[in-house]
Amino acid sequence: MDGPALAIGSVTGVRPDIAWAHAPWFSDERSATPGASESAAVKSAVVAREICSSRAPGGQLISPSLSTMSDSDFTGLRGTEFERADMTGARFTTVSLNEATFRACELNRVVMRGVEMVDVTIDGEIQNLVVNGVDVVPLLEAELDRRYPDRRKFRPDTAEGFRDAWDLDERLWESTVARARRLPPELLHESVGGEWSFIQTLRHLAFATESWVGRCILGDPSPWHPLSLPWDQMGPRPGVPHDRDARPSLEETLALRLEAMAIMRRVVDGLTDEQLDSRTEPLVGPGWPDEGETFLVRECLLVVLNEEWWHRMYAERDLAVLEERG
Repeated sequence: MDGPALAIGSVTGVRPDIAWAHAPWFSDERSATPGASESAAVKSAVVAREICSSRAPGGQLISPSLSTMSDSDFTGLRGTEFERADMTGARFTTVSLNEATFRACELNRVVMRGVEMVDVTIDGEIQNLVVNGVDVVPLLEAELDRRYPDRRKFRPDTAEGFRDAWDLDERLWESTVARARRLPPELLHESVGGEWSFIQTLRHLAFATESWVGRCILGDPSPWHPLSLPWDQMGPRPGVPHDRDARPSLEETLALRLEAMAIMRRVVDGLTDEQLDSRTEPLVGPGWPDEGETFLVRECLLVVLNEEWWHRMYAERDLAVLEERG
């Protein structure tokens, strides 16, 4: 999701109280195919029932180091897949999650005690993460800002700041697209590590701008191009395209992308500080975001800037891999 851009659909339906709470990865959408959630619930019940644990005579839970335990100490669930499962309140005790992958998952208010975490990679929207008594998020944010000084500009609080941020975003993406053009066209459809291809990334950014600016701010009930690409976990919605397997050329995709960017340009060019704290009109018709929703204008624009920043970072990361392949 890439992340923060991460990303991505909700499995609990609970929105955290942060600026990006209305972004796709915190959606209330639960449109799983019939039977899918029931199947996942059964799997989670098996885990809860057959989980390995032991207690001392006084009832104290014994948590031995997992590295000292053998395969016979565990219920064999290796490779089990859980999708669209609501496991809110589940307990995992003496469970091996080595080499597990969590994608588009909510882990809000999770408590971990006596865990072993080595060689762990996390990408996503992270707030109030306390590790061994220390909230590491301010440290993380400071380090990211140190590494990427331009990142601060993607958190503006004035109309002029939003214009400056979009000016910068256009320049940064111009450089990224120039880099992509040097690759063989077929590589731009290749995934790196299961993430979106470069073409899919551009299609998704068009969807994000159409949704949060075209639909929310400008009031177009159906602003999407047929090639626009929602996040992968989004369930079917009337009128919303979702053709993940389409393979448009770079030029076709850039035409879509530039059209969406022009929508954002038009809005920020006429933006005032007073408009930032005004609310959008309730949304009309099916689509994304949901009908009837209303947002602060600044929230909509910050979601777009957040998507733009992180997806370009992911694109640059993956282009480096593709350059090695080419």
